[in-house]
Amino acid sequence: MTHQLTVSVLGTGIMGAAMARNLARAGHTVRAWNRTRAKADPLAADGAHIADTPAEAVESADVVLTMLHDGPATLETMRGAAPALRPGTAWAQSTTAGIEGVADLAGFAHEHGLLFYDAPVLGTRQPAEAGQLTVLAAGPAEGRDRVTPVFDAVGARTVWTGEDGATGSATRLKLVANSWVLAATAAAGETLALAKALDVAPDAFFDLIAGGPLDMGYLRAKAALILEERLSPAQFAVTTAAKDAGLIVRAGERHGVRLDVAAASAERLERAADLGHGDEDMAAAYYASFGDGPTT
Repeated sequence: MTHQLTVSVLGTGIMGAAMARNLARAGHTVRAWNRTRAKADPLAADGAHIADTPAEAVESADVVLTMLHDGPATLETMRGAAPALRPGTAWAQSTTAGIEGVADLAGFAHEHGLLFYDAPVLGTRQPAEAGQLTVLAAGPAEGRDRVTPVFDAVGARTVWTGEDGATGSATRLKLVANSWVLAATAAAGETLALAKALDVAPDAFFDLIAGGPLDMGYLRAKAALILEERLSPAQFAVTTAAKDAGLIVRAGERHGVRLDVAAASAERLERAADLGHGDEDMAAAYYASFGDGPTT
């Protein structure tokens, strides 16, 4: 590669760990931190330096990449990193933080002289591990030469939505996309639940729609996770999906739109988490149809 960067990855869960590995494989120097260090330690085998604190992780960073649970967790982490942040450092904020959350994070970036990029990603565990995410990005042109190699290492495509990350244009597009993902996932689970209740073989349903306009790969992929009991490890966890559903509902409310499907999806996901499926793939919302939930 022509330009090696020092990239600090704050948050090494399902997505962050995969992104850190792909950055290291692309030849960048990776400094990683996670609140639970045990989740970051395996990255040492990929050449990453594992830091004990956010401030240690961002020392000498060209780019800081955050992939934490939500906006408040990200803001808290960046406040911890603040003593070691250099003005002019590029910050690619990839957490799905919601509209209000992104505004708060952009304000922090402005206070500390950082180049702020609103950069959520589309994709789950498998594309993250393969470096095939889609990056949705908004931020100033002056720092794109630094963040572009980072986006290229973790994703197959970058979609630029504007030059001002503070407006949350990338996050707004991400929320729209996630509203479709959550609705499709909920529909897949409810369809299988109804088929079970009515003693209809799932294959009869799939044969009925095969090759027609009602058929789609995403439906079959999520249904297979349920029917084959492959909900762990999660591609996208129930608890994270519930958080995103809540952000979507609040965004709709803020702009005068009632999102009944998103609200119902949030409730189903929360119920599935209460039933013990929080760390499983979001397709496990299927079990919310059955109270304590039968086996498939």
